[in-house]
Amino acid sequence: MSGWYELSKAKDGQFHFVLKAGNGEIILTSELYKAKASALNGIESVQKNSPEDGKYDRLEAKNGKLYFNLKAVNHQIIGTSQMYSTTQTRDHGIESVKTNGGSEKIKDLTEA
Repeated sequence: MSGWYELSKAKDGQFHFVLKAGNGEIILTSELYKAKASALNGIESVQKNSPEDGKYDRLEAKNGKLYFNLKAVNHQIIGTSQMYSTTQTRDHGIESVKTNGGSEKIKDLTEA
């Protein structure tokens, strides 16, 4: 089963999305957007940019945990991963975003 996007509304009224792998695990989380249309544009940006390895910044947090950001052409961050304990698991996470990022399935939870 392939992945999908879930579009949600935060308590403060802003919108955000997550990309989930086929097993339901969250593999990428967006920033907050003031408008739903902007969040949908963010999803479109992930769909477009996720296959390209050069769009991933592989980073290390202050606590030593590893994570990555997916960036758009203009170098803005479109999504951030969870924290990983090894480079191997982080790289697996990137591969998962590459595999699932092209999904056109969007579950809109803002209308629930």
